[in-house]
Amino acid sequence: MSTNATPNEPVTTSYAKAPARTITAGGITYAYRELGPKGGIPVVFFVHLAGTLDNWDPRIIDPIAKGRHVIAFDNRGVGASTGQVPDSVEAMADDAYAFISALGFDKIDIFSFSLGGFVAQALVVKHPELVRRLVLTGTGPKGGKDIEKVVATTYWDTLRATLTRSDPKEFLFFNRNSVGKAAALAFVNRLKERTGDRDAKIKVKASQTQLKAIKKWGLSAPDDLSKITHPTLIANGDNDRMVPSILSEDLHRRIKDSELIIYPDSGHGGIFQYYEKFAPVAVEFLAR
Repeated sequence: MSTNATPNEPVTTSYAKAPARTITAGGITYAYRELGPKGGIPVVFFVHLAGTLDNWDPRIIDPIAKGRHVIAFDNRGVGASTGQVPDSVEAMADDAYAFISALGFDKIDIFSFSLGGFVAQALVVKHPELVRRLVLTGTGPKGGKDIEKVVATTYWDTLRATLTRSDPKEFLFFNRNSVGKAAALAFVNRLKERTGDRDAKIKVKASQTQLKAIKKWGLSAPDDLSKITHPTLIANGDNDRMVPSILSEDLHRRIKDSELIIYPDSGHGGIFQYYEKFAPVAVEFLAR
């Protein structure tokens, strides 16, 4: 195990200023950032398709980091992490487990979004003892209806964004009405608040491999989610075109005693559009 963390650094609760770290496990060097007060159970963030460390909304992370040790990381082959992206969600979960174990944690809370929610579910099913609380946003279960269509939606919206010189997330995460467009621009601008020591961009081949893994996940036999007995918070917008909103309801039905929030007039990025409402809920849930 190796890390470039240094002791006695001042605590930051701003994701824009969170120090960049690396740690090596199993021959892979993982890039990560951490913030918030250390001690206790950390909250580990699992990012979306084609997402790197630079794709987390500071309006979600910062409120959580005021009271919790927060860690965001690039999985294998993503951003500044070395190696090649796995072609299955389960292998991504194995890598996440290796990363978390290398940091020395035997208990974590998880905050996940989209593909990160798939990886989180696979990790919890395989290592239920590792997780205390689970947040699943903009995501759905293995074998969920129409998840495999994410591939076509992603390519189509990326083309639309290219033709309008926009960020693909403006199309993929938000409705294309006036409210959605305004929320999209605000979100994309927040992602630019970190001006120094930014992450490496994801490579095209890496995102294509992630899409293959998502398609495989969508077409696979479902997991037995009754095994997930952890306190779970599920959230989405009511018009998610990437991972259909009905799949959040499906997760809610299948994970006993889970909590569900569906935000109106919003899409895949509903939690980012409604961050002022959602962040306090997430903070309260994770603090229990």
